[in-house]
Amino acid sequence: MAGTHTFKIATEPWEFEQINRLNYETFVEEIPQHQRNAKGVLVDKFHEENAYIVCVVGGQVVGMLAVRSKRPFSLDGKLADLDAYLPPYRSICEVRLLATQKNRRHSRVAHGLLKETVQYCLDHGHDIAVISGILEQQKLYEHMGFVPFGPVVGTDEALFQPMYLTPENYARSRKPAIQIATIPSTGRVILTPGPVDISPTVRRAFSEVTISHRCAEFAELHAETKELLCTLVGARHVEIFMGSGTLANDVIGGQLSLLQGRGLILANGEFGGRLVDGAKRFGLDFDVLSLKWGDRFERSKIERILDDGPDISWMWAVHCETSTGMLNDIDMLGDICRQRNIRLCLDCISSVGSVPVNVGGAYLASAVSGKGFCSFSGLAMVFYNHTLTPSNKRLPRYLDLQMYADSEGVPFTVSSNLVGALNASLKGLDVAAKYRHNCDISNWLRRELRREGLEVRVEGECAAPCVMTVVVPAEFSSERIGRRLEEWGFFTHYKSGYLKERNWLQICMMGEVSREALGPLLVNLRQLLSRAKRRRRSGCH
Repeated sequence: MAGTHTFKIATEPWEFEQINRLNYETFVEEIPQHQRNAKGVLVDKFHEENAYIVCVVGGQVVGMLAVRSKRPFSLDGKLADLDAYLPPYRSICEVRLLATQKNRRHSRVAHGLLKETVQYCLDHGHDIAVISGILEQQKLYEHMGFVPFGPVVGTDEALFQPMYLTPENYARSRKPAIQIATIPSTGRVILTPGPVDISPTVRRAFSEVTISHRCAEFAELHAETKELLCTLVGARHVEIFMGSGTLANDVIGGQLSLLQGRGLILANGEFGGRLVDGAKRFGLDFDVLSLKWGDRFERSKIERILDDGPDISWMWAVHCETSTGMLNDIDMLGDICRQRNIRLCLDCISSVGSVPVNVGGAYLASAVSGKGFCSFSGLAMVFYNHTLTPSNKRLPRYLDLQMYADSEGVPFTVSSNLVGALNASLKGLDVAAKYRHNCDISNWLRRELRREGLEVRVEGECAAPCVMTVVVPAEFSSERIGRRLEEWGFFTHYKSGYLKERNWLQICMMGEVSREALGPLLVNLRQLLSRAKRRRRSGCH
């Protein structure tokens, strides 16, 4: 239809007059729900509480709907225990009186009204809307993301299907009128330490035509990516491997096997324990300072061990201990090592890209292309700041850091797609801004979790903002909660054996996660806990 379509919240007296007339035309003359009257006007019984979203063309209201959040809803009067039919939510509203002029039924009016309604709900904190959809139009509603529930209601003259809409369902609909910025287009919120959500820019870079790792174009891409990596963390050199973080740490273990003297490994979580295991596999000579998971290292304890072991020449520790969310103090470790001329090695796999990291004073440090870099998994990297010790062929070829450093290009096959994606992610990465953002959200989320009676394993200044390990009370199952959250689109970390063993659940923010996306997570978690409490009180299992 000709004319500019303006979608807005009704505010003008003439708009309300036309709303009442369109209401009469639709719900008296067309759908016989109310008695006729001589004025041809129908004022809704909730008129004073409704927010009307309208489509105006040339000074005429051609479409409308009403949003209302005060209970009871009209659906409350048609369905007993309405909430029992709905998924967990934080704030609910009811959408009613969807009406358009007959000659506008197949135009963009309905989609435009829905777009404005979704935005209105997000702006007002509503994460679910219920509606009584005309039975004959059920397929249309489902096309726009509405989910039917419960029995059909109404009379023989006018039958309605109760339906609900969430931002996640709307984002997954076939042709959403808008993409909701706070909900990923997949309708999933990824809260694991890996994989993470990957931006369209990085995905496009990954999709470029594969090129040989021997060609000049790849050499240029590879060199630029290494330069970006070194600049990010203040390192002199970095080598890139095809593999996981375990491979990167094995490369470090291989380098330590070339040194004289003993070492000290610090372990206060699962991944510190894995450093110990890796060192044993290389036959390294070392001591271990092992703490309870989530406890912080004290300088005095480390220095006492070093005082008793003057032949200790290297130290190996995890920066961000992913199993607990502990951010170990690598500045303190670096200061100790500088004063004693000890080589410091760091596992920075979960910290680089998520928090500010400087490894300029480290001997060796490991990282990966996934996690904080928000790129595809598959590349491992080792940073170093010294002249490498020749291995004299004592190390396996793939683990020999010297072979990579001496190669004019790369000694072994590397995927140009993975390197290209990492390159794109590095160019778009602002670690300082990401860190500030995650600190704000982490502080808020921790407060909300405490209000639910949940403990987060690590708190305070040593808590990593990108990892929260939730201690689930013994009467609940972290695995069961994780599975239910996953069904609702929230992918938390709960499947690893060390988490199952301790009944822990992790909420990770390695990628970009908004507070708006986490709000429904808290609602779902709250209702899961309350339902479990009710079942326990009633004796059900």
